Amino acid sequence: MYLNNKMTIEDVNIKGKRVFIRADFNVPLDDNQNITDDTRIRYTLPTINHAIDEGAKVILCSHLGRPKGKRVEQFSLAPVAKRLKRLLDKEVIFANDCIGKEVEDIVSKMKPGDVVLLENLRFHPGEESNEEAFSKALAKLADVYVNDAFGAAHRSHASIAGVTKYIPVSVAGFLMKKEIEYLEGAVANPVRPFVAVLGGAKVSGKIGVIENLGEKVDKVIIGGGMAFTFIKAMGYEVGDSMVEEGMLEFANKIRKKAQDRGVKFYIPVDCVVARSMEPGAETMIVTMQEIPKGWKALDIGPASVKLFTEALTNAKTIIWNGPMGVFEMDAFSRGTIAVARAVADSYATTIVGGGDTALAAHRAGVSESFSFVSTGGGAALQLLEGKPLPGLTALADRKL
Repeated sequence: MYLNNKMTIEDVNIKGKRVFIRADFNVPLDDNQNITDDTRIRYTLPTINHAIDEGAKVILCSHLGRPKGKRVEQFSLAPVAKRLKRLLDKEVIFANDCIGKEVEDIVSKMKPGDVVLLENLRFHPGEESNEEAFSKALAKLADVYVNDAFGAAHRSHASIAGVTKYIPVSVAGFLMKKEIEYLEGAVANPVRPFVAVLGGAKVSGKIGVIENLGEKVDKVIIGGGMAFTFIKAMGYEVGDSMVEEGMLEFANKIRKKAQDRGVKFYIPVDCVVARSMEPGAETMIVTMQEIPKGWKALDIGPASVKLFTEALTNAKTIIWNGPMGVFEMDAFSRGTIAVARAVADSYATTIVGGGDTALAAHRAGVSESFSFVSTGGGAALQLLEGKPLPGLTALADRKL
C-alpha cells in the first residue's frame, strides 16, 4: 500500500530550507522530569542528522503525554531538548511555544545546520482537533515537512495530517520508511513459514489484525487474555478468566476459517491461575481443561511455552504483537519472557509491534536480538490490519 510509494527526505533538496520534522518524542519521564528511556529520541537521530548534514534549518516538534489542550509543565519538552543537545552534540534552541510571533522570530534567525525544538504541540487544543488555523500556523514555519513520527501516524492531528495541506512538499523520514518496510513489507511479501504471535487482553482490539494476518500467515499463535475467549468458545470452563462474551462466535469463526485454509492455529494448553492479582496471591499451574471456578488465568504455562517454542522453530518470518499474560507482575511474567526469548532465538526475520510488546521484549533483555522493534503500538496494529494511516496518506507520492 505504501511500500516504495511515498517520497522520503532523500528525494528532496533541503539545503538552506526550513525543514519541519514531526518526531515522536513521547518519552517516559520520572517525577523529577528525567527521561527514563530515550529510545524514541535516538530512533529519530538519522533523520535529524541527515537534515543537519544537508545544511537545512531543522525545526523539530512532538507531543508528550496528554495535557488536553492546556499548558501543563510536567509535559514540557524541555527535558527532550536537553537530551537532544547531548545526543546531537550541538546546541538545540528550545522554543517556549510551537506557534506564534515568538516562535516565528526564532525560526527567522536560524542559520543552516541550526536545530530548534518547539514546545509540546498538545498544549494547544487545535493539535488533536486538527484545526485549520493551528495547521496553518505550524505550516508558516516551514518549506519542507518530514513525518518521522510513526507512533502517531494513525492520528488525524494537525501536525500529522492538517499541516501537510499548507506546506509545499511533505515526505517521510528514515524511521517512518523503516517502519513501513518492515511492517508492510513482511506482510506483503513474507519469507515462509510466516508466523503471527498475537497476545494482549482483548480479541476485539485485534479483530482486524487477526483477520488480515489470518489470510496471509502459515501459523497463528494466540496467547494473553484474548486466548480465553477462544478457549471458552470451544466449550471449556475458564473460571474467572477474562472473556469477551460478544466475541465468542467471532473467535470460533476465525479459528475455523484459519484451519480451513490450512493455517496451523495454536492456543495455550496450560496456564498459571490465581484467585486474584494481588501480589503474593497463591498461584497454580493447570491444564486448560482444569481451570477451577473462582480462579483466573493470568499467564500461559510451561507446556504452552514449549508448544509455542516448537511452533516457532522453523519460522522464517515472525510478527509478534501482544504479551502472553500480565507480564508487569513477576508471578505472571514467565510466559511472555519465554516467548520473547523464543522469538529472539529463532533464525527468522523478527518484527515486534510496539507498545506493551516492545516493553516486554526490553524486560526479557532481548530487544537487541530482534530484526525490528516498532515504535508505534496503535499505528503498527492499523498497518497490520491493512488500514490506511492518515500520517502516511498525507505524504507526497513518488512520481513513477
